[in-house]
Amino acid sequence: MSFKLFDIKRDWKLLKGIGIVIILIASLIIIKDEIVWILDSGEDYSDGYSYNEESFENEGCNVAKVNLHGFLDVDVYEEGDVSSDSVIQMVEKAEQSENIKAIILDIDSSGGTAFAGEEVSNSLSRTTKPTIALIRTMGLSSAYWSVIGADIIFASVNSDVGGISVTSSYVDNVKKNQMDGLNYNLISSGKYKDMLNPDKYLTYEERALAQRDVQIVHDNFVKAVAEKRNLDIEKVKALADGSSMAGQMALENGLVDRIGDMFAVKQYLKEILGEEVVICQ
Repeated sequence: MSFKLFDIKRDWKLLKGIGIVIILIASLIIIKDEIVWILDSGEDYSDGYSYNEESFENEGCNVAKVNLHGFLDVDVYEEGDVSSDSVIQMVEKAEQSENIKAIILDIDSSGGTAFAGEEVSNSLSRTTKPTIALIRTMGLSSAYWSVIGADIIFASVNSDVGGISVTSSYVDNVKKNQMDGLNYNLISSGKYKDMLNPDKYLTYEERALAQRDVQIVHDNFVKAVAEKRNLDIEKVKALADGSSMAGQMALENGLVDRIGDMFAVKQYLKEILGEEVVICQ
């Protein structure tokens, strides 16, 4: 009796072991297939941005919609970021696709880095196909810099537009470190090498240097808006105080061209293309 009980336990352990192995193998297959699917589809879950490399070649599809949703940067560093490389890659693929007649840049972003906005803006300016930007909830700061490269900008009447300005502000930890008994030891070969380190106070000279650089980027931003929106640069300077405005006010100040939603954009495209608009999915 005890021998048979031992056999049963042994067989159960054997079956259990086999079962675990089968589950592990199946899991690996699923994971492998998932990885292959991600690579094949071109989806990038790291920044919430996705596209299908074959989506622009779908039968009957004639307008590409490129999303710029989230904080814009040259790469993805945190959840919710969108990389300018992803957006530019989409714009370039749409430009190269024979069946794509126009490109829509769908904006919902509070901003990002200056260089990323400039990159996207320039990529739109380079395209030979009609480019339409649509600001839904917000198109601020770097995100607004992105849209000025489009041929025409639509905005919701309730959207938040502009924010033409630059910041490099940050929080320092000096007092907190002092309370915690921590001391910052400066060992640097360059006078400004530790500049903007949050564990030390900013010197007067460092502040002046940082403000100089911020002003340079600010002036570049203002110049780009004036040139691409065909606005008087003095008017743009007056608007470039970092504040934003609702869609109708943005229209009155020349920051956008029309008030409308995606339906209005599709109607506009139908007129200029002379055919029904089918947005690629």
